[in-house]
Formats: sequence, structure tokens, C-alpha cells
Amino acid sequence: MSDTVRNLHYAIPDDPEFSTYRFIIVAAKRARQLQAGARSFLPTTSKKPTVAAMEEVRRGLINYTDPNLAILIASMQEAAAAELAAKTE
Repeated sequence: MSDTVRNLHYAIPDDPEFSTYRFIIVAAKRARQLQAGARSFLPTTSKKPTVAAMEEVRRGLINYTDPNLAILIASMQEAAAAELAAKTE
């Protein structure tokens, strides 16, 4: 079984890299929120917040932002705008 197929079980649905590390970080932060009293997005029979958090992340119910990705996208947009401006001159 390939690594990509194996990682799909532990990946965020809209993550282009299928990063298991990112999945664990997002699920851990959500589990802390659940432990602090946040309500789960799913009805669950599990009393463990980590299990509920992992399922919420796996189903794509948790929004997350990657600050490094946002910076990369902004710099790519600036470079594209500068290139377009140079072509029109």
C-alpha cells in the first residue's frame, strides 16, 4: 500500500499535501477546545475528545489556516503582479 493511500486516513480533506503532521496538529488543537468545553460538531458516543476531534478533522468540519501558505500565496501574487506590470510597460 502506498504512503499516500495510507495517509489519506490521517489527512485533512482539503490539504493538498495530505500531511499527517498537519492533521495531528489541527486535531490536537481541536481536542483541547473540546476539553475546554466547546461543543462537538458531531454526535458521538465516545467520551474521548481526541477521538471526536480526529473525526471532525477527517470529515473536514474544522477550518484551519496555514500561515506559511498564506505568506507563500501573497508573495506569488505580488511576483505575478510585478511581472504583469513589467510586460505592460
